[in-house]
Amino acid sequence: MTARPQTVFLFPGQGAQHPRMAADLYGENETFTATMDKAFTVLDDPALRKVWLQTDPGPLFHDITRAQPLLLSVNYALARTLMAAGQYPDAVLGHSVGEIAAAVVAEIFDFADALALLADFVRHYRHAPAGGMLAVAADPDSVRARLTGLDNVVIGAVNGPRQVLVCGGRAELRAVQQRFVAEAVTCAEVNALQPFHSPLMNQASSAVQPDGHRPRLSARLRGPQMPMYSGYLGGPLDLEHAIDPDFWLTQPAKPVLFGPALRAVLATGPCTLVETGPGQSLSALARRTSAVASGESRCVAVLPPRRLAPGADIASLTAALDRLSTSPIDASSRKD
Repeated sequence: MTARPQTVFLFPGQGAQHPRMAADLYGENETFTATMDKAFTVLDDPALRKVWLQTDPGPLFHDITRAQPLLLSVNYALARTLMAAGQYPDAVLGHSVGEIAAAVVAEIFDFADALALLADFVRHYRHAPAGGMLAVAADPDSVRARLTGLDNVVIGAVNGPRQVLVCGGRAELRAVQQRFVAEAVTCAEVNALQPFHSPLMNQASSAVQPDGHRPRLSARLRGPQMPMYSGYLGGPLDLEHAIDPDFWLTQPAKPVLFGPALRAVLATGPCTLVETGPGQSLSALARRTSAVASGESRCVAVLPPRRLAPGADIASLTAALDRLSTSPIDASSRKD
């Protein structure tokens, strides 16, 4: 008998957010609603729920003060919803702030601690210089070569062999984008107002340090209770990093190696990858891997690419649960 493919929850990060992401589930799904209400209570930000539910919340929706806590909350609320429906992960992997949601599911710290950590991030890194991120369809070496002579721009994420994020200051990103356009290299702006995953994040005002949560975090960190893959390590998360407060506190300024981490996951054997968050950016990356393209592994997105119409989130979740309850076709038994 063929072994069941392991189920791996994938949690997206900055750039995946969009207005009213998963909002159709609020008030309709008990587990999702309770988890989001807990987040709003712990974060104690009266405007956050209102902003999340607005159809047009304005450009500040993509600021660290809104996007990051909402992404963490929605990601984890969706994970709780899937588990309440009987779909449990065997392993987890997150991208950027999605790594914190993954850590909560892996029980490295609890949801309230994760929200407190995010609140620390927001208080500190909101003072970082203005900047953003640019998605580029090219390999890291060729992208790095095109950054020559430009300060304050770096490769902030390697998402695949030809999927890179360039991160840095606004003016420098515009210059980089012009270079790519002139050379017919496909690129697109990512919804972010800060230069995540670049050294510029370390230039945030020193008036508010990002380690206010350190004592509580240090005392409560635990080793992962299930296999967790780190987008910052590019592979499995070991105990040493899991219980190191600095590993978590410095993440917004560190580069992401999601592509190598995803390859490490798929190297373990057949997987059912479940994008447990808004959009389908990680599903798109996964479907470009040979393991998913060949049918050895599969990818299921819980939500639609964006909120297409009222009720789309509910329909997408229902369809995802139906797919997850159905055993995948054994690729070896297929007939062409």
